[in-house]
Amino acid sequence: MPDHPLAPGPVTTRGPVRIVGSGLLGASLGLALRAAGVPVQLADASPTALALARDVGAGTPAADGDPEPALVVVATPPDVTADAVLAALAAHPGAVVTDVASVKSVIAAEVEAGAGAGGDRYVGSHPMAGRERSGAAAADADLFAGRPWVVVPGPRSRPDAVLAVRSLAADVGASPVTLGAAEHDDAVALVSHVPQLAASLVAARLNGAPEAALSLAGQGLRDVTRVAASDPLLWATILAGNAGPVAAVLHALQADLAELLAALDRIAVDGPLAAGSTGPLARLIGAGNTGVARIPGKHGGAPRRYGEVSVLVPDAPGELGRLFTEVGEAGVNIEDLRLEHSAGQRVGVATLAVLPAVVEPLEAELDRRGWRVVAR
Repeated sequence: MPDHPLAPGPVTTRGPVRIVGSGLLGASLGLALRAAGVPVQLADASPTALALARDVGAGTPAADGDPEPALVVVATPPDVTADAVLAALAAHPGAVVTDVASVKSVIAAEVEAGAGAGGDRYVGSHPMAGRERSGAAAADADLFAGRPWVVVPGPRSRPDAVLAVRSLAADVGASPVTLGAAEHDDAVALVSHVPQLAASLVAARLNGAPEAALSLAGQGLRDVTRVAASDPLLWATILAGNAGPVAAVLHALQADLAELLAALDRIAVDGPLAAGSTGPLARLIGAGNTGVARIPGKHGGAPRRYGEVSVLVPDAPGELGRLFTEVGEAGVNIEDLRLEHSAGQRVGVATLAVLPAVVEPLEAELDRRGWRVVAR
């Protein structure tokens, strides 16, 4: 079995693995498993999507006479996931079946109602991985590396079935996390589904915006709207499948927004010194500071405060690589990186997150080497 960076030791997933659905998640999973030496059978209702997944190396199309799969992974849109799971349970009575849909309660209920005795072989799951692009053309064997993979056992899931799904997650470099279906749906509404909607709402305000305004766009706008380029049809099915938890978070946001609008309306009429006008603004920003501080830090650990060193980088081949090399030569580890480009400029600003104690020595060393360090 070949070595693979996501699976430095022998993998425990038994093949063949049949992946039903050859979009981004299905094809990426196929790439990761095949790189680890696990045979993969692909199935998809779309012959074109199936051929593309085959051509990128995600597996071989399933055919009559293939060995029975030990594990079936359903990677279809959420609105058809339950039917695909039930079909897999019926067609492969010896296989463990999981799915990777981003909603769990609705699917779990439908499977439990229709699976009969085979329901003990089903274990829901959801890798917290993705990207704005969709389809097998965007597949990446490293998509799951270092990401949480939620395992959602049902009330009848066999222990060996749960272990098979946890092993699958670990074998492709993910970190298995066990949650209940409702707990999962509440969590992803807050950390995934509502952020997608917020990004889309902000990006939608750009339609029809004057070019003069768009020319001022900086990294903040790009950060906020990055995921707004996601697949509209897929997200419509995700949101419909998790409507209750998403609506609960949005109602809380609506209350915050109403307080914010009331304060801004008072300022617009009475001026910025009107009594009680600026307090809500400060409270909102302060609450955001507190919330950001709770997001897990590097490698999922407690968040840390880093110092920042900002450097002008010419927009030319090799310049960013040269910067990284010279930071390394200075004995400094880059903890995080942010790049910002200004419209019409042939330079960018690279902001390097480093340990606070090395900020001043690194600035001095980069200045000595001819880099233009942006003053803090």
